[in-house]
Amino acid sequence: MRSVSVMEHLNGQLARLCEVVGTDPAMPMDLLTDLLSSHGWRSLSEGPAWPSNVADDHTPVEFSLAYSNEEPPALRILAEALGSPPNVQANMAAAHQFIDAHTDRLNLSTSRLASVSDLFVADDPHGTFALWCSLVFSSARPPELKVYFNPEVNGIERAPDVVGEALYRLGMAISYRTMLKHAVRQGELGRNDRLSFFALDLHDEPQARVKLYLSHHHAEIRDVVRAASMVNGVDTSELVDFCTVAAGTRRFDGRPLVGSYTLIEGTDMPVGYSIYVPIRGYVSDDREARVRVMALLDRYGFDGAVFERAITALTQRLLLDGVGLIAHVSLRLGPPRPGVTVYLSSEAYRVNPPRSRQITTAVRQPVRTTAATR
Repeated sequence: MRSVSVMEHLNGQLARLCEVVGTDPAMPMDLLTDLLSSHGWRSLSEGPAWPSNVADDHTPVEFSLAYSNEEPPALRILAEALGSPPNVQANMAAAHQFIDAHTDRLNLSTSRLASVSDLFVADDPHGTFALWCSLVFSSARPPELKVYFNPEVNGIERAPDVVGEALYRLGMAISYRTMLKHAVRQGELGRNDRLSFFALDLHDEPQARVKLYLSHHHAEIRDVVRAASMVNGVDTSELVDFCTVAAGTRRFDGRPLVGSYTLIEGTDMPVGYSIYVPIRGYVSDDREARVRVMALLDRYGFDGAVFERAITALTQRLLLDGVGLIAHVSLRLGPPRPGVTVYLSSEAYRVNPPRSRQITTAVRQPVRTTAATR
């Protein structure tokens, strides 16, 4: 019997997800096929062509559902383009080739990308990636593309200066200095507080963003409360409740909490903040993760049925039989579209087995609120 290819597996999932959110699958499937190029037609039985960190099983794709009060849930695809043969530099070149090939089709603006790209290049790259692409498909807007650079590609110690220079070129240097003052614990920059992603919207609308992500290792919720408190309009009590419901703990000694700041040109302060909880690291299996995500969606008044249909679109396995299908859950606070995002793994190569039952705090009863949109 012929083995299924990576692309066949992913396109099957993608077509079903598009049906869930009411999006025509033709363009998403075409773009994903182009992103993965010839590597997409490898047999799944051959294993990953590259140990991508997009997903735990090295599938170079992750799906997500972005809920907001302004529009139906949007479908997102995070993917790593793969070079031939794949390595950090070849993959980065493949990502740029993909962007160049689809600039007109997606109506992209690449001037800001061009102004900072040279900063995220290294002859001897550190880490496992240099550039990822994220595609967003919404029934309310044309398809969007943003990119994620690795700030540590030239080494952990150089990341603050690399990011500082990039934001200086984009006219956001003041926002960056203010952010570092509040986001980083004393003496922890480059240690337990790491600059993990530098994301850039590839459009030229007034709300075109830079999003700067910090991974907070061995953190407590109070650390991200301090990090977020500088952003106007952020209700830090919501962060406490969100993280507690999502993970059942206030201290994160396993997978790190990740916070991101939204920066736009012409402002001296970040205009938005998001928190990303790696839920798969704090539950025993995906059944528990589902319960926690459903509680959060209900809390913010979002339709959990869409999330449940998305799970069915990805897998037929019992949620008790693995952990990691539901990878992250995030709370977005501030413009342009506050809400909740749920990140879902393809599990193309592997299902991680459930872990033994952990001692966890019971999920609190959800209370409907619109605080995420204030």
